[in-house]
Amino acid sequence: MFRPASLLRNALIAAVLVPTLAACGRSDARAVEVAVIAEPSAPFVNGPRLPLAAQLVRAASAEGLVGFDEQGRVIPAIADRWIVTDDGLSYIFRLRDGTWPGGSAITGETGRAALIRAITALRGTALGSDLAVIGEVRAMAGRVIEIRLRQQAPDLLQLLAQPELGLTTRGNGAGPMQLDREQRTAILTPIPPEDMGLPQPENWDSRRRKLHLVALPAAEAIKRFNAGEADVVLGGRFGDFPRLDAAGVPRGAIRLDPVTGLFGLTVTRTDGFLGAPENREALAMALDRDALATALNVGGWTATTRVVAPGSADDNGTVGERWPGQTLDERRAAAAARVTQWQKANGKPPALRIALPAGPGGEVLLRQLSRDFGAIGLSVRKVGELADADLRLVDTVARYARVGWFLNQLSCTNARGPCSASADRLASSALAEADPVKRADLYAQAEAQLTIANSFIPFGVPVRWSLVSGTTTGFAPNRWNIHPLMPLAMRPK
Repeated sequence: MFRPASLLRNALIAAVLVPTLAACGRSDARAVEVAVIAEPSAPFVNGPRLPLAAQLVRAASAEGLVGFDEQGRVIPAIADRWIVTDDGLSYIFRLRDGTWPGGSAITGETGRAALIRAITALRGTALGSDLAVIGEVRAMAGRVIEIRLRQQAPDLLQLLAQPELGLTTRGNGAGPMQLDREQRTAILTPIPPEDMGLPQPENWDSRRRKLHLVALPAAEAIKRFNAGEADVVLGGRFGDFPRLDAAGVPRGAIRLDPVTGLFGLTVTRTDGFLGAPENREALAMALDRDALATALNVGGWTATTRVVAPGSADDNGTVGERWPGQTLDERRAAAAARVTQWQKANGKPPALRIALPAGPGGEVLLRQLSRDFGAIGLSVRKVGELADADLRLVDTVARYARVGWFLNQLSCTNARGPCSASADRLASSALAEADPVKRADLYAQAEAQLTIANSFIPFGVPVRWSLVSGTTTGFAPNRWNIHPLMPLAMRPK
């Protein structure tokens, strides 16, 4: 897990301050207050691409066949049990005995229709590419659904638990929480299990609490937390990480998720200096990732030069870190020579426009990139995230830790600039390959082709943090940065 270098304060002081700040003047009967760092309208966004706040609300109010617990483990939801056939090509789910909102029965037919709607809505997205392994969804007798696969997919349950796969009828989900809206606040109330066709544990009513969720700018969310007006702050990224130290947030309140994923720059131009793969590689060669780790001020941050996180499942180890044996000065000398060669033929390239998020972390990253790219003769300027840019920040947590996730994210289907059609073809062949050794080899070849294309310039793993009061229960750091709302709303047994 990451450990914030400048926030290693006295643990005893933190242990005293955190519960005091959060509990002052509050009672156990009150609602749980959750702030998500996002635009205020984010909790109520609809569509195939949901911001974090909307994912949280969707997962709470419209569960899928399966869901996640607070530790990021897959748990039953609409499906109360399932089996996987010996060949791994068929998943058979038995749905719970209950009703959809409006009173219609949950059946294999209605469940199948809801699942197909959810999958269809994701076509053209990276998650839709992940779901391409599904060949057929069948309704069987009673409350049974079968999902047949084109090839084995060990992470299918992980995919089906994603918020975007929440099942709805007529736009409404079946819980586990009831959603109401009061202006820009999402009010979520746990639904009694007996209302969903489930046995109701003893003392359940006395354990449940309402949960209020709002989306706020980072500075305001942190201020509310320090004032004891928010129990939990979710959605923290590198861009706002420096605010924690500046705001004096106690170390004991900070939770960092040990995530994997993509954190780096994607190239969005196919002409000019960035039109040539070797020039795009020059940018990757110029980066001082150790200095970036120091600038981000996140102790234990893992840097990499690979487009796929080392150690991912299906990674056979044949693709290693780039430029082995070369020092940073040697890499920069080679990169500067490429810049000089291009300038002699074309003139000095304009400043690279880099789209970065607002916030102190974005400014830190801009300064570091200015130094790194300046060392090889290039200048940069920051533009807004929605502006026209040459390079854009990619900061995405993996939904499952396999090579295929990384390749889908950077495929030509999802690229906004240069890509590798050969990498896509190899990844597609890997998806259809039943032999795990051959499949891993095809994935390695695909990663190699994507590396040669230099369409993505990796920094390392993403940074994800939350703030959690000392009285909060139902929260746990995990590798997926998944923090469902239902556990937060339930007092311990």
